[in-house]
Amino acid sequence: MKVMIVEDEMLLAMELESEVEAAGHMVVGMAVSSGQVPEIVQNSAPQFAFVDIHLQDGPTGIDVGRMLADKGVPYIFVSGNIKKLPRDFAGALGAIEKPYTMNGMANALAYIDAVLGGEEGRLPPVSLVLAEDVATSSRAAAE
Repeated sequence: MKVMIVEDEMLLAMELESEVEAAGHMVVGMAVSSGQVPEIVQNSAPQFAFVDIHLQDGPTGIDVGRMLADKGVPYIFVSGNIKKLPRDFAGALGAIEKPYTMNGMANALAYIDAVLGGEEGRLPPVSLVLAEDVATSSRAAAE
């Protein structure tokens, strides 16, 4: 799978890149600001992306996510505070909260790869909060 990483903390981005590659995937681009994302999407056609909420140019990760969703690129947010995400998760499949473990990230990546590959019935790892789980719990709390 061709993966894009949108993360302004270079050490985290490099660790994530290493984890993605160790899992047998290819990182096709890394962006530290929202302005770099369109070029990577156009030139590298990522099949999936990890997106931080707060980038070098501010809290623009949600805008990046919406743009990726509009282009049909599935993604998850990686954030220190997933409570800042909009209720619809801006089209994301889910989110991983920082700080995360490399094992948690590897499990989330394996789950996402399987789901995007068409596998059904697989349970998500505890490290991954699915957007549909948030919507379901919000509906249940309102009832």
